[in-house]
Amino acid sequence: MTIDIAALRIGLARVAAAMERDFEELNAADGALGDGDLGVTLTRGMRAIMAQADDLPEDLGRALLACAQAFTKASGSSYGTLMATGLMAIAKELKGETTLDPARIPDLVAKARDQMQARGKADLGGKTVLDSLDAVATATAGKTDASALADAAATAAETVLETFRDKRATVGRARIFGDKSVGMDDPGMLAMARIVRALAARDA
Repeated sequence: MTIDIAALRIGLARVAAAMERDFEELNAADGALGDGDLGVTLTRGMRAIMAQADDLPEDLGRALLACAQAFTKASGSSYGTLMATGLMAIAKELKGETTLDPARIPDLVAKARDQMQARGKADLGGKTVLDSLDAVATATAGKTDASALADAAATAAETVLETFRDKRATVGRARIFGDKSVGMDDPGMLAMARIVRALAARDA
């Protein structure tokens, strides 16, 4: 099984639907530790991507670059910027390619993590989306079967969310809430768990 532009469109549609579904939940989570607009950010970004989904080129690198640009135009938030940065990192790796072997996904996730970490000037362990991506990259490394990889990614995104729930946020806006962040999900990590589950077609 390989991933092509048709499979990418299906994945994007799943994420867009998940963001619409979880709109209020993401806003509420962000309202507790941030600006309260994460659901707005993600639904606007995905709507912008879906508006041009049918016109995306077969070149996966160019297609993901177009997605990143659309997302950026629709959302000026810090999370939106980080998401676009991750997409652009993957787009650079896939430039000129029309198919993707799922076995390469762990490395691509790691590339996105590293570029987002550099852009956000944050460390792992701070209770952010970087920890989610790191967990997914680690859990899927070495897996070549698409179904096993999807299972591992979805499980890792949920598990790391639970692992960090009782930790104190030390990075980003959430850090100003100090001990209040203990026992609460980081909004960005929650959003990434929903995104990964949607991409992996493992939504409940």
